[in-house]
Amino acid sequence: MIPLSDAIARVRAGLTPIEVETVGLGEAAGRVLAEAVTAGLTQPPFHASAMDGYAVRSGDLGDNPVTLPLDGESAAGHALDRPIRPGSAVRISTGAALPDGADQVVIQENTTRTGDQITLQDPPQPWRHVRASGEDFTTGQTLLEAGLRLTAPRLALAAAGGAASLRVRRQPRIGVLASGDELVAAGAPPGPGQIINSNGPALMALLNAWGAIAIDLGIARDTPSAVRTALEQARDLDLLVTIGGASVGDHDHLRRVFAEMGGTLAFDKIALKPGKPTWFGQLPGLPVLGLPGNPVSALVVAELVVRPAVERLLDETPRSRLRPVRLMVDLPGNGPRETWIRGRFDAETGRVRPSGSQDSGLISALARAELLIPRAVDAPPTRAGQMINVLLLD
Repeated sequence: MIPLSDAIARVRAGLTPIEVETVGLGEAAGRVLAEAVTAGLTQPPFHASAMDGYAVRSGDLGDNPVTLPLDGESAAGHALDRPIRPGSAVRISTGAALPDGADQVVIQENTTRTGDQITLQDPPQPWRHVRASGEDFTTGQTLLEAGLRLTAPRLALAAAGGAASLRVRRQPRIGVLASGDELVAAGAPPGPGQIINSNGPALMALLNAWGAIAIDLGIARDTPSAVRTALEQARDLDLLVTIGGASVGDHDHLRRVFAEMGGTLAFDKIALKPGKPTWFGQLPGLPVLGLPGNPVSALVVAELVVRPAVERLLDETPRSRLRPVRLMVDLPGNGPRETWIRGRFDAETGRVRPSGSQDSGLISALARAELLIPRAVDAPPTRAGQMINVLLLD
């Protein structure tokens, strides 16, 4: 039995980032950059007005107020095609190019127009209300580093820098295989002693949200031949995640068949609650990550171990999802296993507290949870009002 941190490290070490492909900007949302994005343009490409108003030469505002003649207009997409004349003002809109020679914009609210004469109230302030050329970025500047997940703002930045396509990691194909005669597919009526396979759809949803392509391999029945067939069908995947079937009971064949097919283990238990029976190993050409069958255990391990595995396949830069918050209630001391408590925010105080029963078989308790509260091995009691770190559930 190994610590959670060691388990994550072994899983990551047993996986290799997958290959790279090129996609258009319209297909890149949620993908992970494989190569840095460099600006092919300067932004803004010209000195631009940050406000609606009048472009002037700041030196012409020596008197305050000052009245200047109107000398043309510069609109967004339709710049004035000549320099500003000394001692004049040019009507300008937000985003429009500043006329050559102008170095200040007086906002419309600080002006009065009478015919073609503009009275301006502002004192000289060079580059006031002006976005300087290159203020955002310049040609050749690195805009986005490899390993970043592409959000809408990041796609906007790539587009502004001149990119039409991006080099990203291929979406990993990850199989989800449940095991056990006690399981039936969602929507099917359970027979005597059977339950719905709720873990499969939940894990599929998480994998897809994390940027993988989840492949539903169904339910392997409790026979060696059924388990062998299921494992053989997963050979072309980037990772296989199994749920249940890993104990030493007479009807649990997964680990035995895994070994018979040449599988090697990196670990077979984690000092974790919930999630102790988690294991990881390699079949020839196929990494396999085994999750417990209890619903809460499976989904907590998915957040703590499977997600880092997906990040490794995508070569995604890891980021901490821990956030400091204040505890609402006392927490007792912890035992010999690292424990992750399901919790939620209190609507009135914003503090966090455990969300009901922590039984690893209660799906309803996990459905109400908004976060996980980590408790280190042998952690002492924690009092209400103390600051703690929690992992937010997306």
